[in-house]
Amino acid sequence: MSFLAAALDRVKPSATIAVTDKARALKAAGRNVIGLGAGEPDFDTPANIKLAAIRAIEAGKTKYTAVDGIPELKEAIIAKFQRENGIAYKPNQVIVGTGGKQVLYNALMATINPGDEVIIPAPYWVSYPEMVALAGGEPVPVVCTAATGFKLQAEALERAITPKTKWVILCSPSNPTGAAYTRSELKALTDVLVKHPHVWVMTDDMYEHLVYDDFQFTTVAQVEPSLYDRTLTVNGVSKAYCMTGWRIGYAGGPAQLIKAMSTIQSQSTSNPCSIAQWASVEALNGPQEFIPANNKVFKERRDLVVSMLNQANGIECPRPEGAFYVYPSCAGTIGKKAPSGNVISNDEQFVTELLETEGVAVVQGSAFGLGPAFRISYATKTSDLEDACKRIQRFCGNLR
Repeated sequence: MSFLAAALDRVKPSATIAVTDKARALKAAGRNVIGLGAGEPDFDTPANIKLAAIRAIEAGKTKYTAVDGIPELKEAIIAKFQRENGIAYKPNQVIVGTGGKQVLYNALMATINPGDEVIIPAPYWVSYPEMVALAGGEPVPVVCTAATGFKLQAEALERAITPKTKWVILCSPSNPTGAAYTRSELKALTDVLVKHPHVWVMTDDMYEHLVYDDFQFTTVAQVEPSLYDRTLTVNGVSKAYCMTGWRIGYAGGPAQLIKAMSTIQSQSTSNPCSIAQWASVEALNGPQEFIPANNKVFKERRDLVVSMLNQANGIECPRPEGAFYVYPSCAGTIGKKAPSGNVISNDEQFVTELLETEGVAVVQGSAFGLGPAFRISYATKTSDLEDACKRIQRFCGNLR
């Protein structure tokens, strides 16, 4: 009998963390490696946010807080939801967690019973199905191809819903594809969900502010107010505010669900870091001008990467609406021989050969539920992106 829990048999390690760790190991061994696996902005946390944290430390705000967040941060979150999304929440409808991932995990742990199904559009963030599995549920991937912009279609959602469906998870803009749903595309999905009152919606809006080309972001409870009572709207400060290491995520939703999530959190991590909470108050309430300034750089990087990848033999790269990822197909490289002599049989082998040959670390699409493809994060300095894309072009040009 194994000492470890049987639940671990249902869970795979994070592929994005694995490729980042491998890239670090190769760098430590002296290899010239460009890591494009981590979804982390290369911009520093804005100075006013860092100063707010320093002031919190100096003021002695370093004690335990309420499990679900300090009142000041809850009020900032409530103001943000009202100001930017037109959604009204009360303090007992808001929870603050140690990153968006914990908020999502808490929600699933608080609601999933054995056999419950969770619909997850694929390509998906690698953690969604694993968290569902850990909670004892059944992830139900619904493949969304490049032909539909990697977006869930209303007909496919309708087909996937069963009496066992408990949640649908939507991420817009998406990790890993950068695809973002327009208001009309979301409305088509909410029209389906209105007809199925037993299905709840978990909307991961972590990349809300990272949209380009005049794209207008909307979220589920904003588009269809009748779903307000069965929607959990998840967000955080990690991406737009360049605060990945501060580990603050939050959500708004029905009070009963938020209370259950707080109970889970109270018996696991308890409150998020007090200092990071005070920094997040400043992030949400303070100046926002740096966001469009950063987005201008992200858009330039997106356009550079899309253009250069589409010049690589066997690669096709769609132009995404948001986030800081591209999700190119490498179908045109399958069956070809790499410089090592190995034949590329799938996208995992493609990314392995690319890393070994050219020192470029990307993540295979099969880890996100749709291959043959790979994900590139362009949240790194432009010179490295240009160098990496040249290496990819060279690698693909040397396939035979």
